[in-house]
Amino acid sequence: MTTVAPTLSPSRAADFVMCPLRYRFRCIDRLPEPPSPDAVRGTLVHLVLERLYDLPAADRTPAAAVRLVDPAWRDLVDLEPECAELHSDDAERERWLDSARTIVERYFVLEDPTRLEPAEREVLLEHPHESGVVLRGVIDRVDEAADGTLRVVDYKTGRTPAERYEAAALFQLRFYALLLWRTRGVVPALLQLYYVADGTILTIAPDEADLRRTERRALAIREAIRTAEETGRWEPGERPPCSWCPHQALCPRWGGTPPPLTPGASPPP
Repeated sequence: MTTVAPTLSPSRAADFVMCPLRYRFRCIDRLPEPPSPDAVRGTLVHLVLERLYDLPAADRTPAAAVRLVDPAWRDLVDLEPECAELHSDDAERERWLDSARTIVERYFVLEDPTRLEPAEREVLLEHPHESGVVLRGVIDRVDEAADGTLRVVDYKTGRTPAERYEAAALFQLRFYALLLWRTRGVVPALLQLYYVADGTILTIAPDEADLRRTERRALAIREAIRTAEETGRWEPGERPPCSWCPHQALCPRWGGTPPPLTPGASPPP
């Protein structure tokens, strides 16, 4: 019987830290979650910004970026047909698409894409750690300067987090830097979170000590997940109940009862 190595990505780590029970619902039970307008808009904007850099540099204008929204939306619906059910009518869908167009236009406040040639976009990296855990992640963009230094850029379409939540947001960036360091032997000079909707950039310059701490934290989270798998104890998060969670009916914080665990269930590779 083939044993599948345990994996960890920044998003799954964030799920577990926020709410172990929600991690279980998503990754162990794999319960379906209806698409949310905010999440799908984020996916749409990411797709547009990725395709923007397929255009010749001189053509990367705000108007050109906005024109990419509709075909990107059609492609997204073809890939995930359930997204077509997000809106009750054509007028609501058009208002939602307008909100995506507005975010795309605001991207140009952050930087001038005519002056950039990203080295890589949507790059998947995996690092099999000696502990047996595979660390993995998909980086939105990697820029490389003439001297070989790297910059990691990650796009966000939600609000800039309050200061007390910045560390959680920046953990994702450090995780990406860790993957680059472990797979390519290079510590990125700069990590940047672009909050496109409100024109804010969070920036950090990591070093090897920083990335070693990130690695220890990632492995500690994966060990906590393993313990939860072995004990069957998946506690709700300590934060106030999440009104946006689609699994309220099954959550003890909302008076619900989680379904029985399926024997042998485990996270996807």
